[in-house]
Amino acid sequence: MRVRKLTIAAMALAAGLSLTACQNDDDGTDQSTAPPAASTAASSDGGSGSAGSDSAAESSNGTGGSGGTGGTGEDGKAAKCTTDELEITAIDATVGGDTEGTVAVDLKNGGGRDCSLAGYAGVDLKTDSGTVSAERTGEPAPSAVLKDGERTTFGITYPVNDSGGSGVRITGLVVTPPNETKSVTLDWPGGASLPVTDGSGTPVRVGPLGSAGQGG
Repeated sequence: MRVRKLTIAAMALAAGLSLTACQNDDDGTDQSTAPPAASTAASSDGGSGSAGSDSAAESSNGTGGSGGTGGTGEDGKAAKCTTDELEITAIDATVGGDTEGTVAVDLKNGGGRDCSLAGYAGVDLKTDSGTVSAERTGEPAPSAVLKDGERTTFGITYPVNDSGGSGVRITGLVVTPPNETKSVTLDWPGGASLPVTDGSGTPVRVGPLGSAGQGG
């Protein structure tokens, strides 16, 4: 009888151990399947990153397409020429027989990029009696794009001093490019003086950019 009880107890113990082993096997299976889930999540994140990079590349290409014209403003047009980019010179352009003197002012683009100019330059004559500001002729003033090394010219007309007197001596020419505040001072290449007037005589006048300047 004692032997039978021991046998039954042994069988019960073995069954318990077998059940525990099955449970451990189930736990091991769950743990072994967890890493692939984590790996899938990582791949999903990586996919989002790749898609973002492709979008960025497309955006960059689009920007490059619209911004590939160096030296342009936000509207795609050439940026304005600055005083520092321009080489400004002046020569006497008076034609024999003209009733007025003429000086041609040359603006050459030396900035290494395309730039635009439009309108009238500011012109002042320095004299021994003060500054004389040139009046605009009122002619249309079209805009122009200057490539590096290209130039444009405008003219200054002034009354010739044929009075026989010393007149108002001109000591310098001050030129301010359109839409700029920085000026350059040049030697005056024209007649040495202006006639003394009471303000009713012919004024000093400046033409628009692109005017030849010769012969008024």
